[in-house]
Parts: sequence; C-alpha cells; structure tokens
Amino acid sequence: MQSFELDKTDVSKLKQAISGDNELLKATLEEYHASEIAILFESISSEDQQRIINLLDVETASEVIAEMHEEAHPEELLLQLHPDKRTEIVEELDYDDATDIISQLEEHEQKEILEDLSEDDASSIRNLLSYDEETAGGLMNTEVIRININLTKKDAIDEIIRQSEEIEEFYTVNVVDDHNVFKGIVSLKEIIKAKGNAKITDMVNTDAVYVKTDTDQEEVARLISQYNLTSIPVVDGEMRLLGRVTFDDVIDVLEDENTEDFLKISGVSEDEELSGNWIEAVKSRLPWLIINLGTAFLASAVVRHYGNILSNLTVLSAYMVIIAGMGGNAATQALAVTVRRISLYDLTDNQAYRTVLKEFTVGLINGAVTGLIVFMFAYFFDANPMLGLVIFLAMTGNLVIAGITGSSIPLVLKRVGIDPAIASSIIITTFTDVFGFLLLLGLASKLLL
Repeated sequence: MQSFELDKTDVSKLKQAISGDNELLKATLEEYHASEIAILFESISSEDQQRIINLLDVETASEVIAEMHEEAHPEELLLQLHPDKRTEIVEELDYDDATDIISQLEEHEQKEILEDLSEDDASSIRNLLSYDEETAGGLMNTEVIRININLTKKDAIDEIIRQSEEIEEFYTVNVVDDHNVFKGIVSLKEIIKAKGNAKITDMVNTDAVYVKTDTDQEEVARLISQYNLTSIPVVDGEMRLLGRVTFDDVIDVLEDENTEDFLKISGVSEDEELSGNWIEAVKSRLPWLIINLGTAFLASAVVRHYGNILSNLTVLSAYMVIIAGMGGNAATQALAVTVRRISLYDLTDNQAYRTVLKEFTVGLINGAVTGLIVFMFAYFFDANPMLGLVIFLAMTGNLVIAGITGSSIPLVLKRVGIDPAIASSIIITTFTDVFGFLLLLGLASKLLL
C-alpha cells in the first residue's frame, strides 16, 4: 500500500461491503492495511467492529486494535469479543500496546482479561501496568534483544537468532552482564562484520544513551530525536535492563503532547476527548470562559474610563478592534513559540532572557510596520494625520507588549511550577486588550482633544 489514509471512495466501498455477506467483506478487507481499517472503525458501530475483527486473522486483528486511536476506545471493543478471540489478540499484541489498551479498563475488567492469558504474558503486562503511563516505564516494551558481554561473535549470533523469533523488528542489540546489568549496545551490522574470533566486549558501545523507568515521556522523545535513535534502552535504579522504547511509540507521544499543548493554549482541557459529546465539551471549556470573562471586565473598565473620548471621537471604536485583534494574534504567536521551546528544552536564565529579547524585537518591528499601514489608512481615509499617529504609536506599543508578555509569562509560570500552556493564553489576552485600549485611548486623550 502506498498510503494509509482513507478517502470517501474507500469508506463507501468498505461500508458497502459491511452491508453484504462475510465473504465479500473479508475479500474487501484484504485490500486494506490494518491502520486503514482502524480509521474505518471510527465511523462504524461496535457490532460491525466486532464482526470485522472476528473475520480477520489474529495477527491483522491485533494490528487493527493496536492502530485504533485511544478515543475510539479499543479497550471496549476488546471486552466485547469472545474470551478466546480476545486472549489470542492480546497475546499477539506487543506488551506495550496491550498494556496501553488494558490500562483504560476498570480493575475488575483488567483482571478478567489477564486471568485468561499465559502466566508469562500476564506477568509482563501486570509489571508494565505498575508504571506511570507517561514515563519510559509506561511506554516501554519488555521484548528486547539482549546478549551477554562475554559471548563470542558466533555465540552472540546464535543467541540473537533465538531471541529474534519472538521480536518483530530490531536494529541494535543490548549488551548485559551475568546479572542483567546494562553495559551498552552493539549494532547488528558490527557483529556481522566482525572477525570470527571477535568478542562482544570488544564491540560494545558503553556510552550508549538510556533512560530510567521514571523518565518523563517528553524527555524520552527528546533523546530519541536528538540522537536519531530507533529505540532507547530502559533500565531500573540498579541499571538492570528492563526493556526499550521504540521510535514509533515516540511519534505517538509527540502527537499527543502537541495536541495537549494546542488544546491548553486554546483554553480547552486535555481531558476533553475530540470525539466527546457536548456535555463533556461544556464541562471542559466553560470554566475557562468564565475566567476569561472576568479578565475581559478589566478591558471593559478601561473603555468605560475613557467613555468621554469615545463620545467625542467615535472613529476610535473602529480602530479599537484592530488594535486588540492584532495584539492578541501577536501575543499568541509569541506564546506558541515559547511554549514549544519550553517543552523541548530546559531553558537557562540566559536563554530565557534571549527569548524575551527576541520577541521584543519582533514585536517592535511588526508593530511599526503594521502601525504604519494603519497610519496611512487613517491619513487618507479619515484625513487625520494626528489620528494616524495615535494609532501608529498604540499599534507599535501593543505589539511590543504582546511579544514581551507572550514570551515572558509562560517562562515565569514555568519557573513557579504552573503549566505555561494552560494559563498563559488568558493572561496575555488581558494584557494586550487592557494595554492596547490604554495606549489608544490614553494617547487620544492627550493628542486629539
């Protein structure tokens, strides 16, 4: 397959096959990748989902369930299957995928599934369930290639072949001692190229990057990205090798984190599912709107204070919208860049200072350019150069304030232990509205009356 996306024609074809007999449906499903079938599951009933899973072979069925988005609730589909089919699918899943799905169930439901598994599989999943899902321990897969540091090339290859029967893909081999203490990694290519009498101890890279079980998932993603790794070993406090986190898990983490930050910046709780109903949406968004309403009263108070200015110069009300809108947009741009920078790096004081200075400079230049455009508009259409000057100064000043607040507020919130993504947007909106109106109306009261 060239692409793992479904267009309207594909969806229509699959839904038509669902309305037919099992032979037609099974033949149609064979034309699609597991990830494409998982996308289809977002738009069909749970009964049709069960029917399709039961028609698929165990390997494909497990891939479909593993590819399902969390909000499509693969755990509920799993529960609805016959226990025998469910057990086969869970045992086919990678341990990390199985754990992610089972962790979404109630404790008694988890117990029901785990009791049907083999002792080894159940024990591995229970162990993974004990870790926080947003840490390396919660992300890792315990199925990992490991060889003893004292092996020769021939013995190492034999051991890798034996272990690889249970593992789908691997690019590096983890090296441990007799007590399973992590000693480093060695590439499969290097083992193959080595001379016949070579020993693993002479090939191992002891400076390999690794993470502890409690390492945050964002840090895991950063390390894999920084060092261009296909996987990263996970060890416990005594450096014993427990598993690995692969790059495909990191892709999911980055997507989830970016979505979470986007929702927070928009004033939406990450607890609200994208496919949730209106009740969940109201519960998630209304508190933030109420807080935003309170801050809006501050801007309103500024306008009330300068009510006489607006009475004498009604044209200012039209430019107030422009000043506030431009300030809000500029602040959001600075905020988005700064929050992203914070999520990727642990900024030093000097880096934080340079971040704010950069946004100050950007705000000053952008404010002057856009302010000049509005000045020209006021000069030619309102025939009032002083009005244009007031708007130019207000625009420039407000975009400078937008740059400073959009970059400094998330840095300050981060420093005091508050999530910068979730609280910054409301604060900066208040700053740009209040100071935008203060600058425009204050300057107008001095220069135009």
